[in-house]
Amino acid sequence: MLWTVFLLLNGLLLLVLLYSTRRRQKNEPPLDKGLIPWLGHALEFGKDAAKFLARMKNKHGDIFTLRVAGHYVTVLLDPNSFDSVLNDNDLSHNRIQLLQRIFSLSLPNIEPAAEKKWMEQHFQGVSLSRLSRAMNTHLKNLLLSNQEGCNPSEWKRDGLFNFCYSLLFRAGYLTLFERGDNAAAVYKEFCTFDSLLTKLARCSLKREESKTANLSREKLWELLSPDWLNGGSESSSWQQNYIRFLKEAGVDAEMQKRALLLQLWTTQCNAGPAAFWLLGFLLTCDEAMDAVKSEIKGLNLQDVSSQHPPINPLEAHRTPVLDSVLSETLRLTAAVMINREVVQDKILCMANGQEYHLRQGDKVCLFPFLSPQMDPEIHEDPQVFKYNRFLNKRTMKDDFYKNKKRLKYYTMPWGAGRNVCVGKEFAIATIKQFVLLVLTHLDLKIDEAHGTFELPAVNPSRYGFGMLQPDGDLQVKYQLKRRQHEE
Repeated sequence: MLWTVFLLLNGLLLLVLLYSTRRRQKNEPPLDKGLIPWLGHALEFGKDAAKFLARMKNKHGDIFTLRVAGHYVTVLLDPNSFDSVLNDNDLSHNRIQLLQRIFSLSLPNIEPAAEKKWMEQHFQGVSLSRLSRAMNTHLKNLLLSNQEGCNPSEWKRDGLFNFCYSLLFRAGYLTLFERGDNAAAVYKEFCTFDSLLTKLARCSLKREESKTANLSREKLWELLSPDWLNGGSESSSWQQNYIRFLKEAGVDAEMQKRALLLQLWTTQCNAGPAAFWLLGFLLTCDEAMDAVKSEIKGLNLQDVSSQHPPINPLEAHRTPVLDSVLSETLRLTAAVMINREVVQDKILCMANGQEYHLRQGDKVCLFPFLSPQMDPEIHEDPQVFKYNRFLNKRTMKDDFYKNKKRLKYYTMPWGAGRNVCVGKEFAIATIKQFVLLVLTHLDLKIDEAHGTFELPAVNPSRYGFGMLQPDGDLQVKYQLKRRQHEE
């Protein structure tokens, strides 16, 4: 027995030494292993990726390799060189482990290309218009029903994040899943699950948190499972079409249920936080709010009451000011990470002509939030919200430069290349519709009773998981506009 333990300990020590003795070879990026064997920089990376990677960029430049929990990750922060990663077929996008870890989901029969093609069919063209109109209808109904029973002169109070997230989540759930019977229960359980999702992904849950996450996940599987999946009558919803796609790919009933949670999170996790930041920036910047309201007033919208059929303003009007505000909001608060795996040794060619050798089994990471989005050479005063940063008089500005070279990627909230978000247009339409409805139907103000007129800081654990979320909330008050009372 003692001999067995001795051999195991020696084996573990050998593994630690192997991971600790890696040396930078010729033409490899700068190597930073950190002080802790095996773990390396994992703790710092998970705590606040933006702050940590900014420090590494100042130390090493636009490319460097880090040791993170036994893996070696090459971080590339030169946007002029992103295409060398995004368009390289020798770098694979392996999401299998992440799906298993977060959603306890396995989809071995689903080809990424086939899944993307299906998503494009249902989030573009005629389908996009139909979904956007349905979303607009649900948003408006929920917004107005939220005011039912209130005294016309009464101000309702809420946290802006909860206000935006709850309305957009329920409207999105109604649009894609076409179920109103359990929307509130799904939203409540989803918030519990989402609050632990980053720890699930990083395997850093405490025992009680793990129990909570597993229980919440199981509840959501049952809540999302439609009656017809268990033998009831089928509907013609987006959800039903997605289940049909899974069935045709040979996915069993249990994994179908679990895949619905993946799609719920994918489709609903970003719009609410994006709307929160956008409205928060407007509420804390009078110049921006005045510019957006002036543009909306100039649209001459007729759909100001529930008696008129809903319209999608994106189909009939141009809104360059609102578009610029949205782009600036996403530049400041969208923090995706684009990850690839090196399937065989390769040479990475940088835009400046420098070439670096990457080792098989390593990972490559792009973090557009740090560069280009927060790069002062590309965006002057990058930490500051400037509503007209992406505005050239009445058109959108798209000429940004680094090292005197015009950038293809100057902001990347939706990813790029094979990583580009298929639902991008639907998300943009949804956020803009929501902001338009709020500003045309409600008087929305910061609640001065709470004494704070500033947006909360971001939750640093959300870097790498799409839209950032606030560490706290902004308290607001709102009521129907006067003309709404009179109708």
